[in-house]
Amino acid sequence: MALSARARSLSPQTRELAPINWRRGRFRIWLLLSAAWIMAWTIDLILWTLRFGMETREVAAVPVLLFGPPVALLVFGTGVRWALRGFKLDGASTDA
Repeated sequence: MALSARARSLSPQTRELAPINWRRGRFRIWLLLSAAWIMAWTIDLILWTLRFGMETREVAAVPVLLFGPPVALLVFGTGVRWALRGFKLDGASTDA
């Protein structure tokens, strides 16, 4: 009993998976999360300012609020990567 071409095409195929560039992927996720953080707080600050106003001394806190956490996350992620590299064997490749 011969299998039809349609039945053969639905059978599982063995393909090699493409290698993943973890470094670029993590950086892009960080960019997306940072952009989301900055946009959300910017909208919140605009609404707050329209509703209640903003004093001059509060303006200095805005850059820290917007950019502090994304920079801290980048520094923390770099530190984690450095720490995890310490567990690799000396002859292992440095793909991650």
